[in-house]
Amino acid sequence: MQRKKECVAMLLAGGQGSRLYALTNNIAKPAVAFGAKYRIIDFPLSNCINSGIDTVGVLTQYEPLELNEYIGNGQPWDLDRSFGGVHILSPYQAKKKSSWYEGTANAIYQNMSFMKKYNPDYILILSGDHIYKMNYAKMLNAHIATGAACTIAAIEVPMSEASRFGILNVNKDGSIYQFEEKPKAPKSNLASMGIYIFSADKLYKYLEEDDKKEGSSKDFGKDVLPAMLDAGEKMFSYRFEGYWKDVGTISALWESNMDLLGVDPQFDVGDTSWKIHSRNPLAPPEYISDSAEVDNSMVALGCEIFGTVRNSVLSSNVTVEEGAVVEDSVIMSDTVIKRNATVCYSIVDENVTVQQGAAVGEHRSDAKGITVLGRNITVAANAKVESGKIVDKNVGEE
Repeated sequence: MQRKKECVAMLLAGGQGSRLYALTNNIAKPAVAFGAKYRIIDFPLSNCINSGIDTVGVLTQYEPLELNEYIGNGQPWDLDRSFGGVHILSPYQAKKKSSWYEGTANAIYQNMSFMKKYNPDYILILSGDHIYKMNYAKMLNAHIATGAACTIAAIEVPMSEASRFGILNVNKDGSIYQFEEKPKAPKSNLASMGIYIFSADKLYKYLEEDDKKEGSSKDFGKDVLPAMLDAGEKMFSYRFEGYWKDVGTISALWESNMDLLGVDPQFDVGDTSWKIHSRNPLAPPEYISDSAEVDNSMVALGCEIFGTVRNSVLSSNVTVEEGAVVEDSVIMSDTVIKRNATVCYSIVDENVTVQQGAAVGEHRSDAKGITVLGRNITVAANAKVESGKIVDKNVGEE
């Protein structure tokens, strides 16, 4: 008898993340650092294992090297299994037909053989660029109970933002009667979270049909889901009421990091009842000198703080020298803020050096926007990076 899994998860992690600009010049969006000790992809991977789903295909395409190295054999998420576990799925050359992934649906279609290998009853489709905690097992139970062909996780958003999302129009029992992809005049504010559970046979059928359809954009929201509705398939919404943030923009990434701070944070990554796993770098304990001031901030292992850090999130091995000030900012690993430099209302990527006396950004109340420094660059001594600027190369002296 063929061994099987009840549910296989397919995690879409190949996006370029163009709206994160310099932060994704050389890495895929799900590999971007988050919350001092995590990367964005840690959240869906942790949700899977916490939900009892131990077979995950991670679909990569754009700049996959760092993401592949980070995931490795899946051990930090307890996904190193002899049957199942986590697998990196990149586009490959096939005998009959192959190409780069043309859309979300095409990416899943090209990996049909991976899914069928486990003979699952259900397929869970996930996005790799959201910050949230969710028990997929509860959603799967709801899917089974309704007998749906597809269940879509949904969250209420402000009506003013509804046109940015795929919107579900539903009956009182939660069944979907219309799906509108980014409508100009939305009828409801129930937004798709990009999380779908399909009965496996239905998913295979509609992916195969979509692949043959001329003019299809090979996308779930634009093509596959509307086709299922038009065919009269039973489709249900699954309402989610916890914290969920699409961190595909600079402002959303900054806001979500800030949501981790405070005595009663909006999003608690330290909750041991739903542990978020990560591959943590080897680093000594953080060091905060007697002269340092650290207020309402997260400071990861390996950091050395001699200056002032306020309302900020610092990843591992960040150094803030004496007289330096970091405020309202996200500082990623291996970055050095030299003596008397200031970094305000900014996101600073990995391995950046801000030299002595340099000024990056402005106080939040005065700033034109969030300042961004890309990885592996240097801001020269006494140089100034204006607020709202996105910089991906070295900054010279004034």
